[in-house]
Amino acid sequence: MDTLLKAREMCASLQNDEAYINFKAAKEANDNDLELQTFIGEFNLIRMSMDKELSKSDRDDDKMNELNERLREVYSKIMDNPTMKKYNEAKAELDKLTDSINMLISLTVSGEDPMTCSLDSSCGGHCETCGGCH
Repeated sequence: MDTLLKAREMCASLQNDEAYINFKAAKEANDNDLELQTFIGEFNLIRMSMDKELSKSDRDDDKMNELNERLREVYSKIMDNPTMKKYNEAKAELDKLTDSINMLISLTVSGEDPMTCSLDSSCGGHCETCGGCH
């Protein structure tokens, strides 16, 4: 069997994993949460207003401070929303799984045995603090 076909089979398997299923359900719940979507829309409008104000040569610092405060309030409402909290938890679990898959691929192409290489890592994602992957 060729490698791309095996990769497709692995990806199909990923879509049957509990982490993916939970993420997909949480994303759908987010999309259907009208209150959350209202907050996200408001957040985006405030950001657009801030961008517009920032592009002015005679920027109004008081208006920028007011917009920034409103942006923080709306962001807090978004992040405190129970649906968003569940989404973030589900996304973190899926990210953990996909990070492990990516690490496995990287280690394998570096010559490690895919069946025995360790996926335990304290990698923070920044190479400047790296002590090495193996």
